[in-house]
Amino acid sequence: MKMKTRSELKMIRLDEALKPFEADINMRMERLAQVEKSILGKYSDLSDFANGYMYFGFHQTDDGWVYREWAPAATQMHLIGDFNFWNRDANPMRKIDPSGVWEIFLPGKDLLKHGQRVKVAVTNGSRTFDRIPLYITRVVQDPVDNSFSGQIWHPDTPFEWTDGGYKRRKVAPLTIYEAHIGMATENERIGTYDEFTDNILPRIKKDGYNTVQLMAIMQHPYYASFGYQVTNFFAASSWYGEPEGLKRLINRAHELGMYVLLDIVHSHASANALEGINLFDGTQEQFFHSGDRGHHQAWGTCVFNYGKHEVLHFLLSNIKFWQEEYHFDGFRFDGVTSMLYLDHGLGESFDNYKKYFSLNTDIDAIVYLQLATELIHTVNPKAVAIAEDMSGMPGMCLPIRYGGIGFDYRLGMGLPDYWIKTVKHDSWNMFEMWHELTTRRPMEKVIGYSESHDQALVGDKTLIFWLADAEMYTNMSDEIHSLRIDRAISMIKLIRFITLTLGSDGYLNFMGNEFGHPEWIDFPREGNGYSYKYARRQWSLSDNGLLKYHKLLKFDNDSLAFVRKYKVLSKHESRNLWIDQPQRLMAYEKGGLVYLYSFNDFNTERIPFFVPVGQKDDEYQMIFTSSRPEYAEYPHYLDNETVKVETKQNGAWGFTFSIAPMSVCVFAKVQP
Repeated sequence: MKMKTRSELKMIRLDEALKPFEADINMRMERLAQVEKSILGKYSDLSDFANGYMYFGFHQTDDGWVYREWAPAATQMHLIGDFNFWNRDANPMRKIDPSGVWEIFLPGKDLLKHGQRVKVAVTNGSRTFDRIPLYITRVVQDPVDNSFSGQIWHPDTPFEWTDGGYKRRKVAPLTIYEAHIGMATENERIGTYDEFTDNILPRIKKDGYNTVQLMAIMQHPYYASFGYQVTNFFAASSWYGEPEGLKRLINRAHELGMYVLLDIVHSHASANALEGINLFDGTQEQFFHSGDRGHHQAWGTCVFNYGKHEVLHFLLSNIKFWQEEYHFDGFRFDGVTSMLYLDHGLGESFDNYKKYFSLNTDIDAIVYLQLATELIHTVNPKAVAIAEDMSGMPGMCLPIRYGGIGFDYRLGMGLPDYWIKTVKHDSWNMFEMWHELTTRRPMEKVIGYSESHDQALVGDKTLIFWLADAEMYTNMSDEIHSLRIDRAISMIKLIRFITLTLGSDGYLNFMGNEFGHPEWIDFPREGNGYSYKYARRQWSLSDNGLLKYHKLLKFDNDSLAFVRKYKVLSKHESRNLWIDQPQRLMAYEKGGLVYLYSFNDFNTERIPFFVPVGQKDDEYQMIFTSSRPEYAEYPHYLDNETVKVETKQNGAWGFTFSIAPMSVCVFAKVQP
């Protein structure tokens, strides 16, 4: 990559507040140039460098099998498994490179067979221990002793993809359905890849989402970790079935015209040694920082050393593997804030720019993220990279050539926190709401969402449960009228719609939230008797047609149809027209449409609302409203109303409209 000179960094021109930190930004860019020059060497480009999975691990040749591993601190290595009856002396490996590369050749193409279990016995001085191969693509659990082993995965017939040209197709703007395969069944058990393909993908498509974001795909032995304690980075989780099941899922999603994103965990790794990469060669330093810096105190996991070239090779190869082997269209990078700062950003407010450019900032991590985003777009120019960063690091979503980190989107993590605080304390500040939904870094695109899986974990409540509480168990029938349920449904519709139309360049929904799934998420564990009761989705709540959940689903479907029809997520400029805090009213204009909101839950009658927009005698037609009866019982049904600009206040022409409590109405100018 050709780096810009110091005077050319557009990132600083876009945000004058960064001028005092120009030297820091240039130092990052110089470090990136140095690292890239150092790691590429004989490689033609970053994609060529990131081919570790093609060299390491198990590979069948014309006359046998070759297995290679990187273990710099090992003094001996022996391949063990079903093929040699776990004989620790039968198949020694030899060190072929001073950097710690070990190899063994097994003559005969049938010596290793599809489905056989394998491990590698690693000796470090006087200690010998069994490890799962680093680049293994399949890991399974023994049903008797519950231990995990690698598994040779080499089907006789390669998977046949039918999504040709998927790299040439672009899906935008993104409307993301965040999903967990195991939870996607209504039964109290773990769901499968194939069940998701058959039952959930059609639902997602029908509901109007164009992107599926899959959680907990990388192999993790502890199911209740939600997939965030990864042990085997190249293995698709065996909790949900075989690798071909995941490929069928992605292939089918592509046939339906949807993107599939992987929730990738490169911010840390499981501390497990028996199942994972920690202490693979007997040392913490192989992949992670030494001492306390190598341990994430809040998560109990291991912290990568991003300044080590072998670690960069492993992680970048991992990215390319998921793109090429499984056809993922991009990634949501988990825990980016934790990567960026030596203290992992814990408890930090990030209320001034100095905190982004301090000795607490991990420049090696920033360089890794720049390399990662460059690689993703090199492998597939249409791919998407999303950063889960709550710190608001400047330049996160700017091109690297500008001085940025290169992500396409940042998750709007402040929004769900804001909504939880708002409903929890019943504090509806219209000025604060406008600020939270519209404040962005220059040129930054945000994936907006009102709640994700984080807001529903045990110990918390979903937004609708905060609003409705126990009445969700008793008063959600279409035959029952409840003021609290009416309010909860009305307010959740407003929260979701204003987040979608004002706070988003792309939008995310966690599965089940589209119809107001009532309960928290609690994975099976000792504390709940290993129950799956709260680790599933009750689709029947919205499907049976007897409960108000189907009305929330209808509203969500129509909201997405609305933003598609009017290209709302592609319109980035919004203008605040009016805020009336005592009445909790707000009006804004975006993309030529006028949005009127009433968060007023203490009036029973419609409230007159002056909207300063347009010229005298202009007419505006209502094109969307949340108060339609198919979205919930509502005393003020509105639809297709027309208003005329014929009032002038404070020198501005506008129209007056009486808006119903707890509703939104959208108007479009009638063209002559």
